[in-house]
Amino acid sequence: MTKRKKAYALAGVDVDLGNRLKGGIQSLVRQTHGPQVLGKIGGFGGLFQADFPGMRHPVLVASIDGVGTKLKIAFALNKHDTIGGDLVNHCVNDIAVLGARPLFFLDYIGCEKLKPRVFDQLIRGFSRACREAKCALIGGETAQMPGMYRKDEYDLAGTIIGVVDRTQMIDGSKIRPGDIVLGMLSSGLHTNGYSLARRIFFEKMKLNPGSYIRGLRYSLGQELLRVHKNYQPLLAKVPKGLIKGLAHITGGGLIDNLPRILPKNCDAVIETKAWQIPPIFQILQEKGKIDCQEMYQVFNMGIGMVAIVAEKNVAAVASILRAEKIGLVRRGTGKTRLIF
Repeated sequence: MTKRKKAYALAGVDVDLGNRLKGGIQSLVRQTHGPQVLGKIGGFGGLFQADFPGMRHPVLVASIDGVGTKLKIAFALNKHDTIGGDLVNHCVNDIAVLGARPLFFLDYIGCEKLKPRVFDQLIRGFSRACREAKCALIGGETAQMPGMYRKDEYDLAGTIIGVVDRTQMIDGSKIRPGDIVLGMLSSGLHTNGYSLARRIFFEKMKLNPGSYIRGLRYSLGQELLRVHKNYQPLLAKVPKGLIKGLAHITGGGLIDNLPRILPKNCDAVIETKAWQIPPIFQILQEKGKIDCQEMYQVFNMGIGMVAIVAEKNVAAVASILRAEKIGLVRRGTGKTRLIF
């Protein structure tokens, strides 16, 4: 006798499939757990035992973000095993700028229809990135919403919770004129500027993800799917007190992100010729005929994280962070000034 398909499944939401898939990810999730994670996988809430030895005044730090239209590249290539890492690493960096280390991460997947292969790749990406960040994946939500998303598409969001000792928090308040700006290299676009990049590459230049462009090592799709770097492990190696301020260079680029940590009487003066701009940004600017100033407000231009340190500490910090001197702090009004 043929089993009759349930009404909800006929409407596009297969609850039984969702339950089977969630049941199959337990080993991947458990790989990210340490002794502070309590309870079973699949409960209504994730449990994390707060135990912060050595911290006098522990402060929880929270952040939430998405991956943006970089997802469109994953859809086009039907490759979903790196996009979860992008989300985890982006969130980790957002709290690392305060000196926080990640504790746990929660994900949200909203989709048109649940595809086992895609779901498995996404969870593997989350799990791998969480393990590398020493961060527990303690919960998530998967929502099947036919009619909300295009066929074979989904959206992602992630929430991260970390901790920092209040006495060691990095907030930029000690930044002074004369301090040095160090830049940590990015791996590409990271997770910002994809709407403009897609317009230039796929609409204006009429390329496709499999196209090869002179100057790029891999296909266009592979270049655009390069994983967003996690800078927190290197930042954690810097002795306490040497870094005065950190800025994660995401949407808004160097122009809008550096002012978030600058005192009102300081400007960050950036020498744009201090590092080699990756070819992908040069191609975008040339083919898109984009103004230089706008490029540094949309894209990271090869710098994914900025650290501000006293001049006497430059050599030590730059060596640990594998960073380059890209500018200095001058008296000003809390802005980024670019020198071309």
